[in-house]
Amino acid sequence: MDRRAATGAVPRQLALSGRIVEYSFASGRRRTLGITVDADGLAVAAPLRMPWREIKAFLRDKERWIVRKLDEWALMPRPTVLRGASGESLPLFGSAVTLEINAGRRAVRCEPGRLLVSAPAPQRTLKVLLGWLKTQALDALTPRAAHYAERLEVGAPPVTLSNARTQWGVCSEDGSIRLSWRLVHLEPALADYVVAHEVAHLLELNHSKRFWRLLAALYPDWREARERLELAAVSLPIFQGAK
Repeated sequence: MDRRAATGAVPRQLALSGRIVEYSFASGRRRTLGITVDADGLAVAAPLRMPWREIKAFLRDKERWIVRKLDEWALMPRPTVLRGASGESLPLFGSAVTLEINAGRRAVRCEPGRLLVSAPAPQRTLKVLLGWLKTQALDALTPRAAHYAERLEVGAPPVTLSNARTQWGVCSEDGSIRLSWRLVHLEPALADYVVAHEVAHLLELNHSKRFWRLLAALYPDWREARERLELAAVSLPIFQGAK
């Protein structure tokens, strides 16, 4: 669902740095004024009945930051659509690999700079590739969850995979963690941030100050990683016909 529709936000415009910037605006029961810039553009969330002059002054104060972030997002590459053909490229643990597709028994072999995929029929290629990628993701992420859990002196959580594109991870009340298999595309340091974030929820199932202290102990550079993760997510490939 579109973020604006999900939050009940309405579109507005504002002149910033000599340009007209469109943004979504929503007010609600919150204590502070907040702004975000991501692939959907600028979003402003304000407390109920906050005077417009205060909102406008806040946006003016953040003007240079807003424009810089909008420009960064505008330069981000759009997702490529993968059809499972030789010559296509996809990111694997942060490095690009080129697909080489062959007919044969189901198999995937990773070599420097390339990924050799064998499938009994062309229409089965993506299924074989996706199955392999999910196995790689689970094999890489499960021990990292155990590592961070050990640092918190809690038991290693059960780890399963989800198909989410934007919700990277979820920690449940039963102590299990679900992580997006698409983390396999990212460099390990960014995937580690997601794992550390969800493991911290094993002790604090919220985003309280104590939670952020726990996360900082596990992953000191979490702020930078969160920002890099948001940017990286925009260009992740889309597998044609896959969910």
